[in-house]
Amino acid sequence: MLWKILLVFLVSMVPLIELRGAIPIAIGMDLGLPEWAVLIIALIGNIVPVPIIYLFARKVLEWGQKSKWKPFKNFCNFCLEKGKKAGDKLLKKAKSGVYFALFLFVAIPIPGTGAWTGTLAASILNLDFKKTMIAIISGVVTAGLIMLLVSLGVFKIIFGG
Repeated sequence: MLWKILLVFLVSMVPLIELRGAIPIAIGMDLGLPEWAVLIIALIGNIVPVPIIYLFARKVLEWGQKSKWKPFKNFCNFCLEKGKKAGDKLLKKAKSGVYFALFLFVAIPIPGTGAWTGTLAASILNLDFKKTMIAIISGVVTAGLIMLLVSLGVFKIIFGG
């Protein structure tokens, strides 16, 4: 039983997979865990890295810009430049609604979005920590509920198919 819980927890912590993958995997593999437990475990696993990413991602990338190993230095420069450029564009469009935009970015479960990416962007933009955490966690909970409903086939029942 513990390995099943750990599987869901750890998969939900993996960047790009997150709970968007952990929930369907757990439901599809029929791990014998109640659906509510899968949701809670995946939520916790997805949320645990968020404050760590926010507090340290930018610092690690800035430190990496000073690296003597060129591929790592280039990667860090690319991430910071791309993040800053995309972030500035988002700030222009969203203005005071930047935290709502962040929530939507995390909540809508499509590839390339999620807690890792949203938190990294917030960190690069130096957004307020508390407001960022509220937006990201709310987005993760929403994405988790959507993925659970999709994994259980609720949308298939509602819309036919």
